[in-house]
Amino acid sequence: MVQIISGNRGKGKTRYLLEKVNSAIKEAHGSICYLDKNTKHMFELNNKIRLIDVSSYPIHSYEGFLGFICGIISQDHDLEQMYLDSFLKIAHVADEDLEKVIKDLIYIGEKFDVVFVLSISRDNELLPEIAKEKTIIAL
Repeated sequence: MVQIISGNRGKGKTRYLLEKVNSAIKEAHGSICYLDKNTKHMFELNNKIRLIDVSSYPIHSYEGFLGFICGIISQDHDLEQMYLDSFLKIAHVADEDLEKVIKDLIYIGEKFDVVFVLSISRDNELLPEIAKEKTIIAL
């Protein structure tokens, strides 16, 4: 499953994402990962949530990012949820590729039973139809 939090830069998406992940850990039976472009929010996350600084890895395309995601999933069979802050930036997704990447994440999520929650810095009206359908909050 894919859930999207959309809105222009500075609208509060990260704050909402942090609240959501910290609430989710209370009910989780498996593990949760939070992927970000840096470690700035390390102390705002519950210590049971694994923070991954994606900028530490040589990822230069969305294909490489999807492989990175699959690698994380393959190493943690208890993984339930992945929260991806600054999704377009960490995944190297151009606007024209967003629909394909979301479809791939839907497939990966269904195959491995992982929920992806994405923070996308775009106005919801500018997103492809598949992303609009997956939006849980538009700021």
